Amino acid sequence: MLSLPTAVKIYLARGATDMRKSIDGLSGLVQHQLEQDPISGHLFVFCNRGRDRIKILYWEQSGYWLLHKRLEKGTFSWPVPAECATAQIEMTSGDLAALLSGVDLQRAKRRNWYSRTS
Repeated sequence: MLSLPTAVKIYLARGATDMRKSIDGLSGLVQHQLEQDPISGHLFVFCNRGRDRIKILYWEQSGYWLLHKRLEKGTFSWPVPAECATAQIEMTSGDLAALLSGVDLQRAKRRNWYSRTS
C-alpha cells in the first residue's frame, strides 16, 4: 500500500472516466474538470463506467506516476454523479485504502472524533 505524507490530498473524479486515457489525457481532466493543478503532488483517482478499474495520477518531483488497478471480480463502490454536488470528492488516505480494499464508503459511518486542524 502507498505511504503518503499528510500534506498530500486525494481527489476522486466523480462519475465514469474513459480508461483509454493515459497520463496526458488524465492530466487534462484534472485541469479542466477538477480545476486542480496536476503537478501539485496530490493524488487524482479515476474510475471506469463498469467500476472495475481505477487509475491514480500522481506527480512526483521528476515525473508522473500512473497506477492502474483492475478487479478480476466485483466492483468498486464509486460515487455516481447524482450523489455529488461537485466534480471532485476529497478523501483521506485511509478512505482510499478502504475503497481499494472493497469497502463501501457510502454505507460506512464515520464516528465523530476530535481532529486537530491547523
